[in-house]
Amino acid sequence: MLAEARAGRRDVYFADGAHFVYAAFLGWVWCVARLFVRAASGRKRYNVLGALHAVSHRLIRVANHTYLNAESVCALLRAVAAASVGRPITIVLDNARYQKCAAVEGLAKSLGITLLYLPGYSPNLNLIERVWKFVKKACLRAVYHATYEGFTGALDQCLAELDTKHRRAMASLLTHNFQIFDAVPMLAA
Repeated sequence: MLAEARAGRRDVYFADGAHFVYAAFLGWVWCVARLFVRAASGRKRYNVLGALHAVSHRLIRVANHTYLNAESVCALLRAVAAASVGRPITIVLDNARYQKCAAVEGLAKSLGITLLYLPGYSPNLNLIERVWKFVKKACLRAVYHATYEGFTGALDQCLAELDTKHRRAMASLLTHNFQIFDAVPMLAA
């Protein structure tokens, strides 16, 4: 399917959710003298469910402040279908329960979207996991956000600038080189 996507005959998206917690993302902590680091209080979360196009690296996303669920996935499927240009669409997902329910599968079928589920515990096969790691590093690590609104605004700005300001980083980060592990026999102890 990736070969078809590179040839322009199919749209392949890698989808997953990220749960950004309004808290401190420290860079370095160790020091000789006691140092106090300002940190946010509370447990507010900003949930982003995204679908990353495998070739163009365009990110389609839905976000909320509560939980990601089947309704969130259905909203993402509708957004991906609305952005379609007439090619077949495949969305690669992990095995989260809310992504594999009857409502999501039924909507995908009615929209003409093929859902491809990755094996369990294989985030190395999902391109969008690299985006989430980059976003945390680029706009959260060692940065203090005084308000929750500033926190979500920084995330939204970073995500909006992936294909402009961060284009070069995305081009080198989002290659189709996937780390695959063969079945390794257990060594005798």
